[in-house]
Amino acid sequence: MGTIEVFLIALGLAMDCFAVSVACGLVMEKFRFAPVFRIAFLFGLFQALMPLIGWLMGKQFQEYICHLDHWIAFALLTFLGGRMIYADLCKRKNRTACKPINPYKLKVVLGLAVATSIDALAVGLSFSLLKISLWQTVLIIGVVSFALSWLGILLALRYGCRFKIKAELIGGIILIVIGSKILIEHLLTHSMQV
Repeated sequence: MGTIEVFLIALGLAMDCFAVSVACGLVMEKFRFAPVFRIAFLFGLFQALMPLIGWLMGKQFQEYICHLDHWIAFALLTFLGGRMIYADLCKRKNRTACKPINPYKLKVVLGLAVATSIDALAVGLSFSLLKISLWQTVLIIGVVSFALSWLGILLALRYGCRFKIKAELIGGIILIVIGSKILIEHLLTHSMQV
């Protein structure tokens, strides 16, 4: 998997962070460096750590699943992408049910960071089945998540409620496309070898 694919996966994973950061920015009254940095940093950190944990877990079982690796990567990415699309559609129907969050509390931000990075854990599991540069991948995911989280807060502070986002929908589509690409590449490579 090349740098472009890793960057696209990082974008897909960061869309949850971006969407939640927009929600945080809508609650904040004005820009304050410390809380904005804390949100972006923790989102980026957890998005980087979870794939690493997933990769370590996947390496433990790699010998048992090496013949199905492309199908597992496809299934995980498609499932996560589908879940993100479904969550986006549900939120659109139930906009009034959303409760405001308090982005100034560390406990709240840590909870959001963990919640937005669960998908990255499963993606890390699929990474253990692929040939990737793990540290480069983890770094790209963390930096992209940090940058999009920062951007989400700034855009929400600047444009407020006028800013409508389809971040989860876009992120879900990206993950499904990457999962499909992994499967198709493997099947084509395998068919050429036969």
